[in-house]
Amino acid sequence: MPRPRLCRKVSATPKSTYFKPRGVPLGDLGETRLSVEGLEALKLSDLESLTTSEAAQRMGVSRHTFGRILAEARRAVADALVNAQALRIEGGEYAVAEQSRAPERQRTVSMNIVAVSAEGPMLTDTVDSRFGRAAGFVVVDLDTTDTRYIDNGQSQAMAHGAGIQTAERIADAGAGVLLTGIVGPKAFRALEAAGIKVGLNLEGLTVGEAVERYKSGRVPFADGPNK
Repeated sequence: MPRPRLCRKVSATPKSTYFKPRGVPLGDLGETRLSVEGLEALKLSDLESLTTSEAAQRMGVSRHTFGRILAEARRAVADALVNAQALRIEGGEYAVAEQSRAPERQRTVSMNIVAVSAEGPMLTDTVDSRFGRAAGFVVVDLDTTDTRYIDNGQSQAMAHGAGIQTAERIADAGAGVLLTGIVGPKAFRALEAAGIKVGLNLEGLTVGEAVERYKSGRVPFADGPNK
C-alpha cells in the first residue's frame, strides 16, 4: 500500500493565479498548469536562494521531494514561456503554513546597538571584510559599553542566501547599525528591510576602532551595496 503524500507547506496563496501572452486571445492559447507548491518551490529556490535542504525543511518535505517539485515547476514555466502558453497556478497538495515568525518581523532595533563583522570576539580583533560569511559579529551596546559575540559559522557553511540569513541574525540581536567591509545586493536589501543602517569599507580597522569612528560621526551610512 503506497504511503499517503504529505501536505506541502506554502507561505501564502498566490497573489495572481493566471498569466497569458499579451495580445493573444484566450481561445487561441494552450494552457500549462503550475501547482501552488510548485510556485512556492520556485520562490524558495530561485527568488530567496535557499539551499535544497533549507527549502525542503521550510515546505516540510524531503530533499528528494522538493527537487522533484522544483523540477516540475521549472518545466511548467519553461513550457509556458517557450511555447507561448497561458500559465494557470492552481491545485496541488498544500497547506498555508502558520505565520509563526510574523511577530519576529516586529522586532525593534536600536542605533545605540552596533554590530561589527569581526574575525574574532574581541574589540582588538580585525574587522572581517565579508558580511554574509563573516566569522562572527561583535555587538556593542553604546549605552552600557557591554559587548557580546555572535558566531556566524552556520551562515559560512551555506551555499546560497548567507547574507540574508546573517541579516536576520543581526536584526535578532537588536542592532540598528552594522559596521563591515563589503555587502552584496540581496543582503543590503534584507538589512534595509530590517531598518539597519550600514557602514561600509571598514576593513583594516580593529572592531574597537570601527566603533569609535562611528561614535565620532565619521562613518557615513551607505545607500546601496558595494559589491
